[in-house]
Amino acid sequence: MKQQICILGSTGSIGTQALDVIAQHADRYEVYCLTANNKVNELAAQARKFRPAAVVIANENHYTALKELLSDCPDIKVYAGKTAIDDIVQAAPIDMVLTAMVGFAGLSPTIKAIEAHKKICLANKETLVVAGELICRLAQEYRSPILPVDSEHSAIFQCLVGEAGNKIEKILLTASGGPFRTFTSGQLRDVTAADALKHPTWDMGAKITIDSATMMNKGFEVIEAKWLFGVEVDKIQVLVHPQSIVHSAVQFSDGSVKAQLGIPDMRLPIQYAFSYPDRLPLSSPRLDLFKQPLEFFEPDMEKFRCLNLAFESVRKGGNMPCIVNAANEIANEAFRQGRCSFLQMADIIEQTMQRTTFIDCPSYESYTASDAEARKIAAELITYSSH
Repeated sequence: MKQQICILGSTGSIGTQALDVIAQHADRYEVYCLTANNKVNELAAQARKFRPAAVVIANENHYTALKELLSDCPDIKVYAGKTAIDDIVQAAPIDMVLTAMVGFAGLSPTIKAIEAHKKICLANKETLVVAGELICRLAQEYRSPILPVDSEHSAIFQCLVGEAGNKIEKILLTASGGPFRTFTSGQLRDVTAADALKHPTWDMGAKITIDSATMMNKGFEVIEAKWLFGVEVDKIQVLVHPQSIVHSAVQFSDGSVKAQLGIPDMRLPIQYAFSYPDRLPLSSPRLDLFKQPLEFFEPDMEKFRCLNLAFESVRKGGNMPCIVNAANEIANEAFRQGRCSFLQMADIIEQTMQRTTFIDCPSYESYTASDAEARKIAAELITYSSH
C-alpha cells in the first residue's frame, strides 16, 4: 500500500521539494491532498500532475478560480477556507501530514492532524515556537509522532538515532549567518529587503529568508529544539557555520560529538521524515569534503538582536514566544514592503514583548488572543515609526 500524504503549503519551497521527493518514489508515496494560501495557478498545476483526492485554497476568494481551473478533473474535490484545511487533515486515508505552511496559520491544522493520530512531518517551526508545550502534550496523548523537517532538527534527530537513554549534554545548532554575517551595525542600517533575500547557501521562501538574515529563524529553531528533544535552552548552543554543510550536532555526556553533514538540499530531511527509519536513494549532488573548509564562529548577539530576543522569550516562557512570533511576522512583512528598516525589526519585536499581556500558563484560546494582540501592537508601532 502506498502511503497517503497531505501537504499543507504545497506551492511553497518545502511543498514543491516534497512533491519532487514523492515523484522520485511514486512506488511508495501518493498525494492525498494539496493546500495553498493564494497561489491558485500553481496549486491547479500541481493537482493536474499528482491527481490528489482533494485540494484546498485557504483564501476563499480564489475558490471559483480554482474550481474552474480543475473543472475537467471531476475526481479532484475542491475546497476553500481555513476550516476546510482543519477538516481535510483528519481524512481517514491520510497516513502523514507535511506541515509546510508559513507562520501561525499552521498551528490549528497541526493540532487537528495530531488529534486524528496522523504522523506529523513538521516544517512549520512556528507551531512549536508558539505552542510547544501544548503540541508536545497532544502528540503524547494521541500517540502522534512528530518528525522534524527543518534541516537542523532533522540533523539532530538523525544524530540521536540509536542513542535512546543516552544523556544529551549539548545540542550544537548550526546557522549559516545569512547574507549579513560580516556586516557592521552601520552597514546593517542601510540594507534592503532585496539584499536580505540573497541567501548565500539556501534557497527558501521570502519570509524565512528574511528571518535567516536577522537570525530570528535560528532563535525559533532554538525554541523548536527545546520542545522536540526535551532539553533546556541553556544546553543549546548556536554556531555560525557559513558553508551550511554540518547541519547540526549533538554532544553526549562522554564528550563525544555526532554531527550530520550534507549539501544544502531540503529534499534530504523531507525524504527522511517520510521514510524514517529507512533511508531511500535520492538523486542529488554528493558532498565533497575536499572542496571547502568547515568554519565555525560565535554569533554576535548584539548585532543580531532578534536571536537574543528569541532566547529571552523562551527563558520567560508562557505566551512570550507566541508574542515574539506574531511581532516578527508583522515586522518581517513590513521590512519586505519597505515600511520599516532592517534594524527596526528588532525594536518592534522588543517593544511588542514589553506591551503585550503576559500569560504564564496559556491555553489554545489564549495563544490565539496573544497572537492577535501582539500583531495589533506591532502594526501600530510600525505605523508610528514610519511617520
